Amino acid sequence: MYSDQDLAKFTEEFVEENRAILDDQFALRGAQFDAGLAMVHFPEGYGGLGGNRGQQAVIDGILRANGVQFEDLRINPIGIGMGAPTLLMYGSEELKEKHLRRIFTGEEIWCQLFSEPTHGSDVAGIPSRAIRDGDEWIVNGQKVWTTLAHVSSYGMLLTRTDPEVPKHKGLSYFVLDMHAPGVEVRPLFQMTGEAEFNEVFLTDVRIHDSLRLGEEGNGWKVAITTLMNERVALSGGAAPRGSGPIRDLVSLWEERRDALDADERILWRDRVAALWIEGEIIRLTNARAKAAAVGGSPGPEGSVGKLASAEFSKRLNEAIVELQGAEGMLHEPGYPMTRSSESMRTRSGRFLRSRANTIEGGTSEIMRNILAERVLGLPGDVRVDTAIPWSEIPR
Repeated sequence: MYSDQDLAKFTEEFVEENRAILDDQFALRGAQFDAGLAMVHFPEGYGGLGGNRGQQAVIDGILRANGVQFEDLRINPIGIGMGAPTLLMYGSEELKEKHLRRIFTGEEIWCQLFSEPTHGSDVAGIPSRAIRDGDEWIVNGQKVWTTLAHVSSYGMLLTRTDPEVPKHKGLSYFVLDMHAPGVEVRPLFQMTGEAEFNEVFLTDVRIHDSLRLGEEGNGWKVAITTLMNERVALSGGAAPRGSGPIRDLVSLWEERRDALDADERILWRDRVAALWIEGEIIRLTNARAKAAAVGGSPGPEGSVGKLASAEFSKRLNEAIVELQGAEGMLHEPGYPMTRSSESMRTRSGRFLRSRANTIEGGTSEIMRNILAERVLGLPGDVRVDTAIPWSEIPR
């Protein structure tokens, strides 16, 4: 495995060799993938060098220092954070060759088709159905809260293929062409005035069996790989100390503190300091978790970072809005009713959007259950529907 020093030298050489294309997203990121500097924890030939997740921060830091602004979370968060690891583990060589590079460059945006109107946290109980027809499957159902579905080329689809076995055993996982006949995407507007989420209707959609990931009926295992990677992605990266929203809070505090009376100043000083310390603890915890994950699929420990980051995001953004006083009640861009996610660039937008952090990628309640049962070894909740066929579960 490469050392951090080797990776730093390799990345500096890469930058020098590719200075002519530093502003060309597809060309630069394609070259980065070919060099093994895209997802360094992936094997050689698949965009990586067999390193660990934490080492990606070394590469990304050097790229940022040289003015490269193409960030994974802005370009293709679901494809890079969740789709690529799932494809790597369960996809055929043909699928890996076709998709991995284009996922990283952003030429293919991916979405995740798990949640349904009747099943969010209990994803294993979803009722959407796929029926075998020769070498194809015919899928009918509805998905909801599907981020970026309206701009996606492909989706990671979990659906039921056998209703006569227990719910976790009757699911299969497919790569879905989002432009296939029968796929309809409708917007779901959020309180930010934007619709990054969608509902997706599947009506007699045909999917070839070669696009199935994992064995028939083993979709839950594949989905767990996606979910574990999702929680690592949502927990945040190893960003520089004091960067991001916490830097905004500190800057706002420095700007407003002299206008506060003596008692308020003391209270806010302690609150800002406590939030900064908590943010640093979470940042280092996430960095340590990623450094320990050498390839493969993350374990349940990824839920630690996801839970902590989501709850912290709400408190941090609440503090930023509160410190602004009456000004914090204003939503800067109004309600644009657009399909973009530009509100994340504003303070009020981040405050409103942070409410979703504790829901998406697994609610905080689900994260606590996972940590209690799978990390701490505590007794699980009573579950009465795991051993009977899905078709016999009362509804």
